[in-house]
Amino acid sequence: MGVGACLYHGAPALAFAFHPTPHPGYRPAQAALDEGIAALTRDRLAAASQRLARGERPALAEFDLISGLTGLSAHLWRRDPGGDLVKDVLAYLVRLTEPVDGLPGWWTMSSSRRATQAPPGGHGNNGMAHGIAGPLALLSLTARAGLIVPGQIEAIGRICTWLDNWQHDHLGAPWWPETITLAELQRGRTTQPGPLRPSWCYGTPGLARAQQLAALATDDTTRRVTAESALTGCLNDPRQLRRIVDHGLCHGSAGVFMTVAAFAADAIAPYALPMSLVTDLLLDGPAATNAPPGFLAGNAGYGLALQALADGAPPTTTWDTCLLLR
Repeated sequence: MGVGACLYHGAPALAFAFHPTPHPGYRPAQAALDEGIAALTRDRLAAASQRLARGERPALAEFDLISGLTGLSAHLWRRDPGGDLVKDVLAYLVRLTEPVDGLPGWWTMSSSRRATQAPPGGHGNNGMAHGIAGPLALLSLTARAGLIVPGQIEAIGRICTWLDNWQHDHLGAPWWPETITLAELQRGRTTQPGPLRPSWCYGTPGLARAQQLAALATDDTTRRVTAESALTGCLNDPRQLRRIVDHGLCHGSAGVFMTVAAFAADAIAPYALPMSLVTDLLLDGPAATNAPPGFLAGNAGYGLALQALADGAPPTTTWDTCLLLR
């Protein structure tokens, strides 16, 4: 396994794609991949444990969904629900949420997705792709499925409390900043002027789904209502929707469609979500001719979202597990 191996790169990505394939000819390759990914996960957990013991801050790539242990666990959970390694990752995420020196345990000195350098004093990343919403979704999905390790519900609560503290209002609907710097934490307010691009990776759709999952895992009706209000307000704001300029899963219309479809299946008031509008976003013109062929930001992911729309049902292959939507 290469040093950059993760859910979206290298052997784990290949294993994730192989998972639904029943052909016996693939079994030796699947077994070899399973063995390698298990070893990789154990190594990453050991490194994280040593880092925690030293009292150092985590890199985003230690814990996030795209590059870190949350992503590896998404594959493991799909491959072996209830497996010991999944429980070990959940236990690590519980430790990650514990505060350290007055800051969240996931507070990082890494740069955020848009910055070339880390902000002075580090930052708290709220996104689904690279921030704490990804671990929140994993902790919540597994808890909802009955897989719970000691401290897991409390960890969900700590993340939700953090998001509650940074919840803001835009035209009567909640939204959350993408990141929080140390200067913003000290001031008690964000410099982000309002909700930015609606997206799975960092925007209101992904953050709302993560909190809806947390609410379902903890039987928190108030949080479910807040999440629904946030998503409905986002989708009914033309100014926000105009920020969507591509068809990709990460930050384009395909990701919004898959997120909203998963959200609607668990909504208290699904009729309030403008699904026809979301469908129009997905179908509004062909994928860009210069779009890459890849999965997360390219035509492959867009095609899978179109297939889900055509089927009118969640993907039978559960490929969207890599987005931690369900």
